[in-house]
Amino acid sequence: MMMTKNAYRLGGVAAALALLAGTSSFLVQAADDRQATSAPVKTALTVSVTSAAQADWAQTLQANGSVAAWQETVVGAELSGLRLAEVQANVGDRVKRGQLLAQLSADSVKAELAQSRAGAAEAQATLAEAQANAERARSLQTSGAISASQVQQYLTAAATAKARLEAAQARVQADELRLSQTRIVANDDGVISARAATAGSMVQPGQELFRLIRKGRLEWRAEVPADELSRLSSGMAVRVNVSDKASGAAPVNGKVRMVAPTVDPQTRMGLVYVDLDSANSLRAGTFARGEFQLARSQTLSLPQTAVLLRDGFSYVYRVGADNRVTRLKVQTGRRLGDRIEVLGGVDAAAKVVTSGAGFLSEGDAVRVVAAPVAPAPVAAAAPTTVAK
Repeated sequence: MMMTKNAYRLGGVAAALALLAGTSSFLVQAADDRQATSAPVKTALTVSVTSAAQADWAQTLQANGSVAAWQETVVGAELSGLRLAEVQANVGDRVKRGQLLAQLSADSVKAELAQSRAGAAEAQATLAEAQANAERARSLQTSGAISASQVQQYLTAAATAKARLEAAQARVQADELRLSQTRIVANDDGVISARAATAGSMVQPGQELFRLIRKGRLEWRAEVPADELSRLSSGMAVRVNVSDKASGAAPVNGKVRMVAPTVDPQTRMGLVYVDLDSANSLRAGTFARGEFQLARSQTLSLPQTAVLLRDGFSYVYRVGADNRVTRLKVQTGRRLGDRIEVLGGVDAAAKVVTSGAGFLSEGDAVRVVAAPVAPAPVAAAAPTTVAK
């Protein structure tokens, strides 16, 4: 009986101890929870945010091509067997129509001209004598002092003398023309692009001495895919840039003059001829890249620093009301300067991380130091299609 009472007493003590231990554990857990709740949230990074800005962007078509002379004319010799006495033009010179480029030796031609002029003077004197004889014969014909056949002879002699004078005058004109051809002159305003003339050399008819870019006018011949040619038309604005940045050439504006009616069957590319407004910074034969100004459209854009490229997709981090970030997958389009077009995945009201996004992960807490409104980009060309 005594043992039973002791057993009950021991059991009560054990139960009390167990209850006390459970209560203590609960109090400790509650204290830990209160401490965790009251502790500040640790931020992952200090960031700045912005919102997608809406602006008017131009749609353009990019293409590659070469700069070439609009028209190139050949200046050559028309005489043979004459020596180049003097060359007065060189490559790169700007010349005017009729300006002397080179001079042929004209001594022999001048001598022939003097001879033909003397022959013309002699023919003129012969004609005067023949006409005087013919007039006297006509006056004596009615008196019977001279026969009709003799009168006819004088008239024929006068006509023959006149024909000989005309032939002599033609020879004079031919020699004067040959003398003028000893002066090699520019046949139009332009720029000398090539020179083959060398002082002291003998020239031949048709021999090229100079090559001239007419009016100094250049054009850009762009290669455009066949399926894009329908988007282009005459008069469309174009901006051409030399691909070689080291050249320092400034961009040149132009307009589409003509879209080629045919397409290369091998490359499926068509040529578009663009007149350049001012080609002072370009050179014929230069490879250049240009943009055709197609149309303008309203678009949303973000700074390129806000868009991350991972695994072939574009993402942005949106900051929520609790200052935690959420990763959003977005669709991107054109690029203009330091901004990129956003086609979908985020709206204009969302606050997007612009700096330090590459160090964030889903759900990270951040501290926002600034939330500037992104300035609208300058309305300028932005590529939509690239002709390869």
